[in-house]
Amino acid sequence: MDAENLRYLLEVARTGRLRDAAAQLQVDETTVSRRISRLEQELGVRMFDRTPQGWRITEPGRLVIPHAEAIESSVSRALEAVVSRAGDLSGTARILAPDGFGANVLVPGMRPLLDAHPGLSLEVITATSHDLITARDFDVAVTLERPSPRAAAVQHLADYELRCYASRDYLERHGTPASVDELRRDHALIWYVDALLDVQPLRILDELLPRANARLQTNNITGQHSATRAGLGVGLLPTYIGDADPSLVGVLPEEVRVSRTYWLVVPRDLAELLRVREITQALHALVAEHPLLTPRAR
Repeated sequence: MDAENLRYLLEVARTGRLRDAAAQLQVDETTVSRRISRLEQELGVRMFDRTPQGWRITEPGRLVIPHAEAIESSVSRALEAVVSRAGDLSGTARILAPDGFGANVLVPGMRPLLDAHPGLSLEVITATSHDLITARDFDVAVTLERPSPRAAAVQHLADYELRCYASRDYLERHGTPASVDELRRDHALIWYVDALLDVQPLRILDELLPRANARLQTNNITGQHSATRAGLGVGLLPTYIGDADPSLVGVLPEEVRVSRTYWLVVPRDLAELLRVREITQALHALVAEHPLLTPRAR
């Protein structure tokens, strides 16, 4: 069996689409299709069901995936062993993170890591959705939900708080609420689009402010921050965003507050890779130095 075909199997399984897999592998779609067909002929079973919605991995395909990932990991470790002897990391690592943490903490804090390793490139994918985590197309992930430890090494990274904020202009026009009931009853709230929010730890608006009027809803924290700055309402934001923005004022900071956790997730077969260890160490150092994040106890 041609082990190179397993690389194509993994990419199609992770993306679910021939076109996307071809783009990741930097080949044409015909090459990907031919490689998968050859693998299926060699093994005597179908690896994928071809559907209008994409390529769906079959049960025999699922059985092959862990072995293909083990080979992929072994090759990566071998390459990194050679690179580390030369004293530097190289290649590309993909980090998944919630959009608020990714844009406001992770990306601005990656300079020391990149300065130390000029040959290392990072792909930072920011999204609140949990789907990208289950697809396993990453080297390191920061998540709000703690995934199953079966296929991943999971560590507590940091705790953070969400509180309410508004612009000075908004408070001048609408007044500062004196109570939670007044905030809920008389003020416009800015929050996520409920139908698109599939992360359970963030389904908290009804718990904090029952029957609140979320007049403006977006699918990410960046949009909520922008709307709050623009004076469109009161936003429930991480303190590392709200406290860092001088244009915003805290609203009922002691009455409306909730703590949430970021988890650091690494696929088990990648945990010993040098680049992964360097990234996780950099993330732990980053949150340890941040005044509004509480790192795990050492």
